[in-house]
Amino acid sequence: MSLTNEELERYSRHLILKEIGYKGQKKLKEARVLIIGAGGLDAPAAMYLAAAGVGTIGIADADVVDLSNLQRQVIHTTRDIGNPKVDSAKETMTAINPNVRVETYHTFLTSSNIRETIRGYDFVLDGTDNFAAKFLINDACVMEKIPFSHAGIIRFRGQLMTVLPGESPCYRCAFKEPPPKGAVPTCKEAGVIGAMAGVIGSLQALEAVKYITGAGELLTGKLLTFDALSMKFHTVKLPPRGDGCAICSAHPSITELIDYEQPACELSPGGKNREQ
Repeated sequence: MSLTNEELERYSRHLILKEIGYKGQKKLKEARVLIIGAGGLDAPAAMYLAAAGVGTIGIADADVVDLSNLQRQVIHTTRDIGNPKVDSAKETMTAINPNVRVETYHTFLTSSNIRETIRGYDFVLDGTDNFAAKFLINDACVMEKIPFSHAGIIRFRGQLMTVLPGESPCYRCAFKEPPPKGAVPTCKEAGVIGAMAGVIGSLQALEAVKYITGAGELLTGKLLTFDALSMKFHTVKLPPRGDGCAICSAHPSITELIDYEQPACELSPGGKNREQ
């Protein structure tokens, strides 16, 4: 799959990077990335992946655009209020780059359909805002052996990690299981600064591009946290892969996907970043 003259001009700033170049751009064109969610984190991630020339981008979200979304979900506009988020996201992504194919899934992902949905994608981005979805995505990706990026934001804080199933610690290696319902405030209760979604969502897109092209080091085996009030990044080493993990150990206790019930919009179980 070669690059057209239009694509050579469009991606010229990538092509001059020795870490990307023509070969890396072709890999991006041939890649398939699924974004689960079309909200705050997913908005910048989707836009940057489309701009980067990822050939096929899937986006899954059952929600419609609400006025309160627009403070941080920059892929949507005021005129999109009431429309499915996946449709609004697709419109923006194809406007940025008509060469990209966008596959939409206007549905909730559950234990009954997530494995079939993620199958066939090279990389998954978890931009969801609740523990139920995050543990479901982790477990499904581990079972299907699909690499993915986890992220979460609340107030002025964000966190990010990348998982390579079979090679690096997974989300359960770090956080084991969801906290009790009501133990952690939601974004609706605690708030979130809009630009935080841009910072962390863009980092997720960067991790996907790095994985596809092989450029640099991935955030595997570590959790990156960011405090916007102090403008400090911290990297925390995670426990070894499979060390007592219920899903990725040699003898997992979880053999079927679980649909948890949890509130929305948190960071790590326990309600605070793990650098503390």
